[in-house]
Amino acid sequence: MFEDCFDSRSKLLVRSLLSGVSGAHRALTVYQKQRRTDREASLLGFIETLCRDQVSSSESDTKLTVKPLVCLFPALFKQNLLSFIHLVHSVLPRATVIHLLECLHLEPQQNSWVTALIKQLERNLGINSNEPLCSPQCSQRLTELLQRLRGAGETSGWAELFNGQTETCQRVSVASDGRTQMKRKGSFVSVDSEGDEMEQQSKRMKMGFFNSEDHDAEEKELNASEEETSHRLEAFPHNGPAEELQPAPKSLCDVLPEHVKVSGLQIKELLESQAEWDQSATELFRVLNDCDATQVEVLCSMLGLPDLPEHMLPKLCNSVLALSPDLSYSTAAKLFKSLLQKKIVSLSEPASRCLLTSVTSLCSRYPRPICHAVIEPVLDEHNIGSPQAELLNRLIEDCLGHHYRLLVLQMTFRVVWSEAVLSIIHRLLDSKPDLSEELFSHLTEKLTSQAPQFTKSVMFAKMMLTVLTKYTTLVTAAHKHALSGCLTLNETFLKKSLQAALKRITLP
Repeated sequence: MFEDCFDSRSKLLVRSLLSGVSGAHRALTVYQKQRRTDREASLLGFIETLCRDQVSSSESDTKLTVKPLVCLFPALFKQNLLSFIHLVHSVLPRATVIHLLECLHLEPQQNSWVTALIKQLERNLGINSNEPLCSPQCSQRLTELLQRLRGAGETSGWAELFNGQTETCQRVSVASDGRTQMKRKGSFVSVDSEGDEMEQQSKRMKMGFFNSEDHDAEEKELNASEEETSHRLEAFPHNGPAEELQPAPKSLCDVLPEHVKVSGLQIKELLESQAEWDQSATELFRVLNDCDATQVEVLCSMLGLPDLPEHMLPKLCNSVLALSPDLSYSTAAKLFKSLLQKKIVSLSEPASRCLLTSVTSLCSRYPRPICHAVIEPVLDEHNIGSPQAELLNRLIEDCLGHHYRLLVLQMTFRVVWSEAVLSIIHRLLDSKPDLSEELFSHLTEKLTSQAPQFTKSVMFAKMMLTVLTKYTTLVTAAHKHALSGCLTLNETFLKKSLQAALKRITLP
């Protein structure tokens, strides 16, 4: 019944936070994806819903009580929520975070981990900064452990610290009852089962809260995005009740089937040689059609495609273009991102002939993967300059049809504008794509919000002039009023031309 309390964006965050001891990292992945698709995405509505009063009753007592919704969730959810807020609290209003903590304080019997995380977050906000994070009993045990560590001899080591247990084992094993144990030479550590119990509780809660089919669909999306961003999440602290000890990770190449590994080694040898490529060499790339997106990503890493010399690009691209059937969208997106994104972002001078030829040939054949896997990440970079803008403008002019120009235009609404981005928008508008009324309204709002930052920008003025001369049929009274306000801020030599163009627009 809690599902109906949240909007569609927040539901996915709730499910992430209920998904086990890695819920905070999963929630961060979901939030980052939401921010990439919509820069206006906010957590305020999610937190306000958690703080909203909810009528409830306990199993042992039929008396109805009113509590904040967040208090009705299991302890594992609260731990993940506080860990997640710890990672993103800098982008949240301080009063909002304090309100959430006040709601959590209303719970009389609080899990010790939740209590410690609340205190840590309060310390981050400058509240009760001198209050210790752990209880007096925990402080006493830590003091005793510290004293024993200081007195431990070199020969006895850790064996003396853990009740004299001296089982010798140098491997990590998972017990059959599901609890993780760690054995090392001279010591034995058994991980507290509290985390497992809470994880099972959260699973039971999820089965009651959400429709199973919807949950499975969202879980697939989470699993797909979690692997893609795991290298970033490893940097964040893990605040679960106990770290899950996993067996030593396998090599990335272990996810590849044997025939893919063999083909990958042959391709790697081919890329490192200076020999001419014949038809048999091109046939090696057919293995891409046998890989899923994850395997393609591993294969690209194994081949070192991000660092492939540019003079090798035409050969590789010709081999990819010769494949039949065409690559799937997910495979092409992973391949092109690995092959091209780093090279384009790092440009400090106009693109070489090899890079330009390769990108344009791939974009002509695979426009959608290039737009999403290459153009959008490049636009999202804050330090792109004229070399990147020149290359993207070339793609817009020579390779992208009407539909994909509109797609790229919408991408520019979600990124930070700079002179380079302005030149790309100007090229898009100058090609006069068929804008809908909704898209033109969005463009007008964006122009209005950005005008104060580009009062002396000639490129911004040229873009405004294009809007006022090529899209007059879409201008309404509201648009004209908003655009008039933009022009008053302009300080370039084009100001009079802009004002004259605005006056010539006749409203229906």
